[in-house]
Amino acid sequence: MMSVNDKVQQEMYVVTIEELVPEEHLVRKIDKVIDFSFIRDLVKDLYCENNGRPSIDPVVLYKIIIISKVFGINSIRKTIKEIEVNIAYRWFLRIGLTGKVPHFSTISTNYHRRKFHEKEIEKKIFAKILSQAINHGLIKLEEVFADSTPVKANANKRKYVKAYINKVYREYEQELMEAINQDRIKHGLEPLKDKDDNGNNNTENPETIDNNENRENLEVGSNNTEEKKKEIKQSTTDPESGYFHKGEKEQCFAYTVTTVCDRNGFVLDCHVEAGNVHDSISFFPLYNRMKEKPYSQEIWYWVMDSAYKTPAICKKLIDDGYIPVLPYKRPMTKKEYFKKYEYVYDEFYDCYLCPNNKVLKYKTTDRKGYRLYESNPEDCAACPLRSKCINNKNNIKTVTRHVWANYVEEVDETRYKTYFNEIYNKRKETIERVFADGKENHGLRYTRKRGRKKVEADVTLIFACMNLKKLAMWLSKPRMS
Repeated sequence: MMSVNDKVQQEMYVVTIEELVPEEHLVRKIDKVIDFSFIRDLVKDLYCENNGRPSIDPVVLYKIIIISKVFGINSIRKTIKEIEVNIAYRWFLRIGLTGKVPHFSTISTNYHRRKFHEKEIEKKIFAKILSQAINHGLIKLEEVFADSTPVKANANKRKYVKAYINKVYREYEQELMEAINQDRIKHGLEPLKDKDDNGNNNTENPETIDNNENRENLEVGSNNTEEKKKEIKQSTTDPESGYFHKGEKEQCFAYTVTTVCDRNGFVLDCHVEAGNVHDSISFFPLYNRMKEKPYSQEIWYWVMDSAYKTPAICKKLIDDGYIPVLPYKRPMTKKEYFKKYEYVYDEFYDCYLCPNNKVLKYKTTDRKGYRLYESNPEDCAACPLRSKCINNKNNIKTVTRHVWANYVEEVDETRYKTYFNEIYNKRKETIERVFADGKENHGLRYTRKRGRKKVEADVTLIFACMNLKKLAMWLSKPRMS
């Protein structure tokens, strides 16, 4: 006989909320590793004293956001609904079985009216959790892993206007210009003058340079910026985001999140830029912050992908005493043409030798930091390898070499060291795992905030919660004696 049980149970039990939360639940593990009461001291000057109605505890407000990030609930409204029926969440918030859960609008109201984001509370929570991990000896700093990932902006990709932006001045611009002028003086040329208001360059013989149709660049796709105004798509919803397009990925407005983590996958710091800013440019603000950390002297290796293999980054890391671990970067030239490495540089005579053993002599050093080496047009006109080398009417082959190219060559030598493969292969277990876990489980795939600073605060809190989750799980495991 089939039984039916559809009656509502009206039984009464005498239990405490402490008994109803399992000992192995994640909220218990989190509660053991960190005391969030420090948040009250951070925001106390934003509240009135002995005036008005009692407010909701700011620790409760931030714990609600932490619940949403740790457990991957993609909105505060859904988080509040989960808290209403989840005993473990109620225990974590200290509101009991019958306590009133704050309305979801209270979170955003406090965030905007009290301007929590201006106090950088998220960064201080991140620093507190990271310091706990360091104190427990869980951070391994011999090598650090850096990379960036796009995060979709809260903006419609079809709502935009065309805008014009000026050249982005890189922080090493002045140092590069000094190196360029020193190189020009060394070769008997006059130093470059500052540009006029129209952006005109004062380099000699610009027609020869601009008409060269087969000019090769040592770092194609790197962080060289246009020297005049550039047209971009600017979102009308979130103007601070950037139009992102890479390979076969969806074109959309996004932010680029550059992140550094250690060997154990703990995030050490992050930096957010617009999605149309190249990785090698957004790297420097993050790197400068990392150098100021008290543990920066413990770092030996910086492990990154080929997007960061630029002369400026290589020079910066080597000059600061670090060892860059960067992969081979494939030459971005047409298949039927000779590759860059097939032109041999003679350092003693400062010239290049082409595959037909003809000399390419130094011509000039341009404003972007590249020495131009040009061939004799008479040699190229009668060369049997001409079809694989040049395709222009001038019969002039131009090869470029950056003034800091020796740093890139020094980095290339590390690929033959015994430690290279072991360290570089850790990327997929560390930084790539951080991004995959963040996007799949913690809401890193897209943001609900608008504006770079608010997005950076939100991303920082996501990484803080990921570190917190890892810290709680690791410390809950029994230690081996």
